[in-house]
Amino acid sequence: MGIIAVPLGYLLTFIYKLVGNYGISLIILTVLVKLILYPLYFKQIKSTASMSSFQPKMKAIQEKYKNDKEKMNEEMTKLYREENFNPMGGCLPMLIQLPIIMGLFTLLRNPMKYIVDEKMIFAVHQSFLWIKDLGQPDLWILPIAAAVSTYISFAMTQQLTGQNEMMGGQGKSMNMIMKYFFPLSILWLARAYPAGLAIYWAGGQFIQIFLNIRMNKFRAKLKEEQELEDKRRRAEKQLEKMKKARMKG
Repeated sequence: MGIIAVPLGYLLTFIYKLVGNYGISLIILTVLVKLILYPLYFKQIKSTASMSSFQPKMKAIQEKYKNDKEKMNEEMTKLYREENFNPMGGCLPMLIQLPIIMGLFTLLRNPMKYIVDEKMIFAVHQSFLWIKDLGQPDLWILPIAAAVSTYISFAMTQQLTGQNEMMGGQGKSMNMIMKYFFPLSILWLARAYPAGLAIYWAGGQFIQIFLNIRMNKFRAKLKEEQELEDKRRRAEKQLEKMKKARMKG
């Protein structure tokens, strides 16, 4: 991920030259990355929200053809076509985000390798708030903040995207494990890697929580619009049936 880490290193250097503080530069970088990725996240939420509108039909197909996978896939494809839904619509934004996130981890794990400015090499070891050296791990406050914010953000995202509702028993169990395993992994990583990385991650999760709150309001509005659209489509189908019945009569 060095190819992505290098331009991110230039961006971090540019921000540092403007503000003169490495900790604040990391926070600004976090905000910028979230703003850049926001349209992709918005598209992902919109895609999963539209999927929830015909979820009962999906469950009915899964139950009806649970012993015939080929027929189930055929009916699901037909349903997606009827609903104008692209099953890859929610995955693609996530796949685009991964290289950027991995590039950021590569940069912040070893900033001196990807930052060529001499001043930045010393800035990596600046103090920030209670942290004496951003190049060294913070053992408690930042790791706990990163883990707690990750847990809240993960839980909110699951609820927002309706993942648990769309998954079977095994999928729900896996999600429940990840809900606790992921934050604990972040806690361990934040205690092992430079504090700058923990600042980026914790800051990003708190921003994500704020975005989730806003997106939850949007999802509720979108759901209302979809329900109205479904009613309109059902009314049109009913009217079409009545017209055909009259023509036959």
